[in-house]
Amino acid sequence: MNLIMRIPDDLAERLSASGDIERQALEALAVEAYRTGRLTKPELRRLLGFATRGALDGFLQARDAYEPYSAAEIERERRDVQRLSF
Repeated sequence: MNLIMRIPDDLAERLSASGDIERQALEALAVEAYRTGRLTKPELRRLLGFATRGALDGFLQARDAYEPYSAAEIERERRDVQRLSF
């Protein structure tokens, strides 16, 4: 799928000063979709073309995008830590 975005020329020039604006837009869309749970890590890796999970993990870490946890998962981990504590 091709996507066309209309950006005023002066803003596009400023946005593209730091690199490939098309890649920046794709990465921003992908990270937001991952954060909201609409894309999984394997899907994100395929979309962005990363060869390894480690490369994807580094990409996500640099953008403070961590695996989404539900409240139930957090509570389960808290109980596990309490149970393992002496």
